[in-house]
Parts: sequence; structure tokens; C-alpha cells
Amino acid sequence: MNNTLTKTNLQLEGLQSVYHGKVREVYEVANNQLVMVATDRLSAFDVVLPQGIPYKGQLLNQLALHMLEATSDLVPNWLTASPDPNVSVGEKCTPFKVEMVIRGYLAGHAYREYKAGKRTLCGVHLPEGLKENDAFPKPIITPTTKAAMGSHDEDISREAILENGIVTKADYEKLEEYTYKLFARGTEIAKKQGLILVDTKYEFGKTADGKIVVIDEIHTPDSSRYFYLEGYQERQDKGEKQKQLSKEFVREWLIENGFQGKEGQKVPNLPPDFIQLVTQRYIELYEKITGKEFVKADTEDIHQRIQSNLDTYFSEK
Repeated sequence: MNNTLTKTNLQLEGLQSVYHGKVREVYEVANNQLVMVATDRLSAFDVVLPQGIPYKGQLLNQLALHMLEATSDLVPNWLTASPDPNVSVGEKCTPFKVEMVIRGYLAGHAYREYKAGKRTLCGVHLPEGLKENDAFPKPIITPTTKAAMGSHDEDISREAILENGIVTKADYEKLEEYTYKLFARGTEIAKKQGLILVDTKYEFGKTADGKIVVIDEIHTPDSSRYFYLEGYQERQDKGEKQKQLSKEFVREWLIENGFQGKEGQKVPNLPPDFIQLVTQRYIELYEKITGKEFVKADTEDIHQRIQSNLDTYFSEK
């Protein structure tokens, strides 16, 4: 098994704070800058799984960079540099307390809610007669918010967001505008590569001068679901499962092994062959969506590599 990066302890000049998220670790340094490290941790159902996935952090970081660059003409983002395969550096922003989830198809959480009989999701009416993985008449935005640190993401409607003052009306309208634009571009990029962007989420923040920007990864397998375009309609017509590239197969494996993030359930250990499969899936998606060959970085001592690359980056600034 390759070495994996499951935690960091970077020594950075001007360090002000460190935030350890489920997958990323964020270091705030001087001059209003953030250093975001994508680890090899894997999360599902808002829980970090016991083992790291080789190259996952590099894959996520480099795919996010590719997509941020491919959408920067439409929507501004926080990014300024990537001094290491696992690291992005950018401007510190104040995050909005909502995640903008957008769905083009009835899949995943939306399908589970629909199957349970719900016909309204986050205030959006869902038509009758849909099958799993059917396309919606047009993409729908189904926001989520976090009730407290470490809690599950919770569905919330546009109306509730505005009524509770979570986001101002003017800002929310801009978030919606940016979400639709990003999803349209992501759909276009995916189609050129023979994929369907099924659903995804975007996180936004405000810069010190009040500009709204994308502040996290976009169009990665951790934040998005992809189907293969070829054969999609035939599979739907026959009622077959879609061939997909996303993290949903991890969730399905966990459900099959008795874990769905519910109280009292124990997270199962991932067997080595499954860990290898996850890496292969992430590489497949990276190469499929970018059209580039994935080049594995040196993993002999990932932490030292990152420390050295950041030292060089900041010394040359």
C-alpha cells in the first residue's frame, strides 16, 4: 500500500490558525492568505473513514484546480497558486453558511427522498412519475446548511434562508446566478468528455472587499456525481443502473456493509482491494474529465514534500 496523507502539521511563517476539516486542512497565514491541503482522507455520510486513499488528495486538488481555471471567466474564485500537488493557496474569505447544491437528475439523496414519498425538496416541487436517474425538466437548486459544527448537512429552502437572514436577498440571488452558470459550464465540459454532470455543490465566500467568490473545490468526485453519457438513455429505458463516476459507489458499499452514518452504527474498515478500487475510480474520473494523464507525485514522505514546497513558495514571494 502506498503512503497516504491523513494528517498534517505544517510549520508556516506567520501562521495564525489551523482548521482540520473532514478532508482538507486549512492554514491561515499572514496577508489574509489561506493554505488549503487536500489530504487522502475519505468521508461519506459526514464521517471520515478509517483509512486513507492513495493519491486521493492530489487527485482532488489537481481536478479542482483544473475546474477553477476552466470557470474563472464566468465566476471569480479564491485561488492564487498551487505550490504542491496536494496544496492550493488563496485569499481568505468569509464563507456563506449555505452550500449551493444543484441537481440535473433525480439521483442520490434526492432520489432517496423521492422514493420515501416526498415531492418537495428544499421548497422545490418535484414532478410525479420520475424514475431514479431521470433528468429534471430543468436543473434545481436544493441548498443545505449546517446546524452546528460536525453536524449533518441539512436541507433548507430558499425561503427559509432569506426569512432567517442566513444570506441577504441580494447575495443569495448572486449565489443562484453563479450556481446556474457554473453548472452549465460543468455540464458542457463533462459532455465534451462523454460524461453527464448529474449533480454537484458549490461553496462561496466574500473577500475582504465584498466580492463573492467560489471558495472550495468544484466538479470533483467528492462534490459531484457523473454518469457516462454513452448508453445513458438505453440504461434508463431498461431500468438498469447507470454507469457512474462519483463517490456514490463508496456510499453504496458502506450501506451494504451496514453503515449509513446513523447513530449507533460502526464505520467498517475498508479492505485493501476496495481501497485500491477507490484510487482507480478517482484516477479514472480525473483522466476522463480533464483529458489529461494523471502523473503520480512522490509519496515517499508526502508531509516533508509539502513542507519543502511551501517553504520555497513563500520564500520566493
